[in-house]
Amino acid sequence: MLGMRPAVERIRAAVERKETILIYGDYDVDGTTAIVILKTAIEICGGVVQFHVPHRIKDGYGMKDDVIERAAAAGVRLIISVDTGIRAFAAAEAAKRVGVDLIVTDHHLPETEQGVPLALAVLNPNQSGCEYPCKALCGAGVAFKVAQALLEETGRSRLLPSFIKIVAIATVADAVPLIGENRIFTKLGLEGLRQPVNAGLRAILEISSLDGARPITTGDIAFRVAPRLNAAGRMDVAQTVIELFSEKDPKRAREIAERLTLLNGERQQEEAQILKEIEERVAAAPELREAYCMVIDGDSWHRGVIGIAATRVVERYGRPALVLSRDGEEAHGSGRSIHNFHLLEALESCRELFNRFGGHAHAVGLALPCEHIEALRSRLDAYARERLTEADFVPILKVDAEVEWDEIGPKLFHGISQLEPFGMGNPQPVLVTRSAQILLPPKTIKDKHVKFRLSNTKNGNASRKWDALAWRMAELCLQESLLVGDSIDIAFTLEHNDHPEFGGLELRLEDFARSPVAARAESASSVSC
Repeated sequence: MLGMRPAVERIRAAVERKETILIYGDYDVDGTTAIVILKTAIEICGGVVQFHVPHRIKDGYGMKDDVIERAAAAGVRLIISVDTGIRAFAAAEAAKRVGVDLIVTDHHLPETEQGVPLALAVLNPNQSGCEYPCKALCGAGVAFKVAQALLEETGRSRLLPSFIKIVAIATVADAVPLIGENRIFTKLGLEGLRQPVNAGLRAILEISSLDGARPITTGDIAFRVAPRLNAAGRMDVAQTVIELFSEKDPKRAREIAERLTLLNGERQQEEAQILKEIEERVAAAPELREAYCMVIDGDSWHRGVIGIAATRVVERYGRPALVLSRDGEEAHGSGRSIHNFHLLEALESCRELFNRFGGHAHAVGLALPCEHIEALRSRLDAYARERLTEADFVPILKVDAEVEWDEIGPKLFHGISQLEPFGMGNPQPVLVTRSAQILLPPKTIKDKHVKFRLSNTKNGNASRKWDALAWRMAELCLQESLLVGDSIDIAFTLEHNDHPEFGGLELRLEDFARSPVAARAESASSVSC
């Protein structure tokens, strides 16, 4: 990896001279776990390490000059960024000015015009001239490569497997493609998570109802573990995650994990309130809904939740969206996009409007003066209209295979399981089967989800019955007025429910539609026979 040699040499020199090394991270799961990985590796080698995690609300995203200046005043001569810094040009200048060596490790896309900051070393597979084959590493993945090089050069490579579990959590949580090296990290890490040694890791898994009795999946990490870890940076102090994984006392680790669970509950409440206000805004202002790139702002929306809110807006309306929180004269925002719209390039087209911005093709963060919001709304809409059509907003569900009803079962599930781990870049196969008959009235769960009991009739004989869960489809089910006896074509994934009372294989619906009239008539004829 470009920059690795000077980075490792400087770290080893700092360790030998007992210099204090400051690791400068980010407040999401990727950033906090990256700190844990690199801090642990350097300390194993005998180094002295401090760390800084910005507060999402007070400090905002990115490296700040004053943090670097305070560190220099305290005697720090080496700062290593993790999961941040690739656009920290001012911070790099500040480090140079106060006599601090800066090593940048990051995975976000570099600045297209200015390149990378002038640091002692920059490690990012996406920078120009770097031939490292896996461009899709997350921030913790890049930090792990530094840790790997450091441990290998100091004769401690036998310790590397113990780091993979944390790397796997970060890789899944940051939704980077599970291809190449990321796939290996995740495969090995998930296997290792069944027997965790770290007290904090054991605690967060236990409180997420993952006791190792069954294989842990990427879904378990994405929907149970990651939201709890992310809640620290979203709702409180991200440092809590580092404390969790640094804690050796099981009782104290459990208390920290419980705290993270409570914070995640608060996050869910804030998210629900913001989404309610967004829906009210969109209903009252049709021009927001009709924009090709939606920009929705509100007063004092919790900045730790607006990224999730942006994701929900994109899911609901099928358009790129920015959600902004006004706070005095400045607004902070997060954006999410659809498949064929590069959101970071869109922001770069009006870069003069922002105080700062960065991110990826499909996820960005930004800050700008409130007085620029209307200009941003207008310019992004115009930019998007030049590149998108109405057809781009029609959601397309890609399916992998069509199967007969009688093919659904343990054998099919076992075959699909060989393709794990699933995630970004390696999605779980989506299957289609036709003319599934509703046997019981669809049951609404928590006002959002629907549970079906389905079967199929062929030659007058009822086939095996399956439960099917449709997440967030209660509204669609109500619109379709589905009744017992109706026949639907379904797109689904095959899952295993481990509940002790009603567990087993079940279908998770990705979409459904009424079966064509001919199919319904044939089904009805078969039943009557």
